[in-house]
Amino acid sequence: MYKIIEKRKLWFSISLIIILIGLGALAFKGLNLGIDFKGGTVITIKIGQEFNVEELRKSLEKYDTQIDVREIEGQEVTIRSNKITTEQVNQIFADVKAKYNLKDDALRSIDTIGPTIGQELRKSAIIATLLATIGILAYVTIRFELWSGLAAIVALIHDLLITLTVYAVLQIPVNSSFIAAMLTILGYSINDTIVVFDRIRENKKAGKYHDFETLADASITQTLARSINTVMTTLFTITAIYLLGVPAIKEFALPLIIGIVSGAYSSIFIATPLWVLFEKKAGQKVA
Repeated sequence: MYKIIEKRKLWFSISLIIILIGLGALAFKGLNLGIDFKGGTVITIKIGQEFNVEELRKSLEKYDTQIDVREIEGQEVTIRSNKITTEQVNQIFADVKAKYNLKDDALRSIDTIGPTIGQELRKSAIIATLLATIGILAYVTIRFELWSGLAAIVALIHDLLITLTVYAVLQIPVNSSFIAAMLTILGYSINDTIVVFDRIRENKKAGKYHDFETLADASITQTLARSINTVMTTLFTITAIYLLGVPAIKEFALPLIIGIVSGAYSSIFIATPLWVLFEKKAGQKVA
């Protein structure tokens, strides 16, 4: 049996250090908000022939080193940036037009996204996250008990903070797909935690263990192989999507990879030790 619970200070310290680094990065550098949140310009051009997205993106980096170039259906391309000026928009179209020998009608649209839309998106994301968190807390509390629900919620917040840390430290652009991925992480991470909590409940009913710490360690050990295999299988798929997918898919897959790894860690090293800690504070006994 693995002694996970007795080393909980070590697991908590590792997470706390990472989260503090993230909070420091957020305080000094903030998040690198993408066009969906910060506003900017979206240019849509019909290329009308096969083209290399990466090659086109590199040719446009002189306008913005983080310019976003995506191929869409119908051999069209969208060019997104929150740094280019009106004059640069015209120059970008002139460059693409010359590169692919296009006509003037190849320019499909030039859209400007204002910061107000970004504010509304941020507000909707916060509301969606709060509703999801309340729903998960209610579900876990009804299925198990209040302390396990609180432990599960702390573990989920831990996963979101770890993902934010990576984005803040590496200054990875944050767009709307990031929000979708964060909500997916909320749903996925709780599954791993539920597996461990279910085993704790089964072992508790069986009355095999007379203290909650031993009960939790035994339950984690019994579910460890299943948890690792499930995470590795999911990670293999998501990583393949990230490596082979188009930029829009990569934006969704990257936070998922971080969240799934963090979720597996928190289910074993954060959620269950926290539940044990809460039970001890409450003075409850196993049997």
